[in-house]
Amino acid sequence: MVSGTIRYWAAAKEAAGTAEETYEATTLAEALEAARAGRPGDDRLARVLERSSFLVDERPVGARPHAEVFLTQGGVVEVLPPFAGG
Repeated sequence: MVSGTIRYWAAAKEAAGTAEETYEATTLAEALEAARAGRPGDDRLARVLERSSFLVDERPVGARPHAEVFLTQGGVVEVLPPFAGG
């Protein structure tokens, strides 16, 4: 297990109630599940995460399964919800 930072942008920031938080996880799937579990009874973040794109250490995750995206010590996960405009 490694630790790093999750950064939330736009609607994800609003749903999370914070601009960033730390993670302790091995994979992106574990980090996102912990973020959801940290907000019991509030599914706003879960709904935003379902529609979001992710960067891990500045690299797009794309369509890769989140359980196969391994995190690095001190890494950064960026949560990018859909943006209007261009």
